[in-house]
Amino acid sequence: MSFTGGKLKLKGGEPLKGSVDKKRKKKKSTTVAVVDTDEPPPQQQDDFETLEGEALQQEHEHVDRRTVAERKYDEIQAKRAAEKTKKMALKSHRERVAEFNAHLASLSEHHDIPKVGPG
Repeated sequence: MSFTGGKLKLKGGEPLKGSVDKKRKKKKSTTVAVVDTDEPPPQQQDDFETLEGEALQQEHEHVDRRTVAERKYDEIQAKRAAEKTKKMALKSHRERVAEFNAHLASLSEHHDIPKVGPG
């Protein structure tokens, strides 16, 4: 039995509607000439300076577009998160488990799972 390469084809010869042939990536063969200088070429240096300048400029252009209420909400959320982490840091895991077990023990019996089935 002989096999040919390529994708499978359905009998009938017509391609399926809606099918798209994928584009294949072409391998690029580039050769890089080695230059024995420590400095980058002048154009690359200019590009680096402009990119660095744009990055600094973008940092300064950041404008807070939130409303007063949104800023206040975020401040309160951050404050609550800080309080919660402080509270969690005060108790060890063992203390938290003991507190949780005490809470479960204090619940009334109607929270217990009833027996299922005969018996």
